[in-house]
Amino acid sequence: MKLVVLDRDGVINHDSSAYIKSPAEWRPLPGSLEAIARLRKGGWRVAVATNQAGVGRGLFDMATLSAIHSRMTSAVAAAGGHLDAIFFCPHAPELQCACRKPRPGMLHEIARRFAVEPTDMVMVGDSLRDLQAAQAAGARPVLVLTGNGADTLRAGALPEGTAVHANLMAVARELAP
Repeated sequence: MKLVVLDRDGVINHDSSAYIKSPAEWRPLPGSLEAIARLRKGGWRVAVATNQAGVGRGLFDMATLSAIHSRMTSAVAAAGGHLDAIFFCPHAPELQCACRKPRPGMLHEIARRFAVEPTDMVMVGDSLRDLQAAQAAGARPVLVLTGNGADTLRAGALPEGTAVHANLMAVARELAP
């Protein structure tokens, strides 16, 4: 099975330093929905792995997060794509849970649920913590330059073997030509 795991904010949709706190604030990045459709048509299963500390910090509740994800899922479907699963860490960073990226817990859970080896997964993110989680899990790290990606690239210290692409559509074109 071919499995690609996508970070949410900065990869699929616009990011905000103030968090995406409502469905109305969720706006897809240009071409991201079509990229997910292309991946699916190319035989890839697509999962999302996203840190959502806003829940742990009380900025929004689980019902709101579910509504945001419902909007995202509907937008992906309208573009001809499908998300196989959405995994999230609702904890604040200070809790130091195992599921919050850069720790690999969420990616290990995804690998278990899909019955794949982490080494067979591709993790696409825009921040160093996404890439570090991929490396720690044994997945292939891919950096996109959307969201925080350009700053992440400038900062350097990317895990060895990290592929770099302009955006999610560029990743989709490589994985599903």
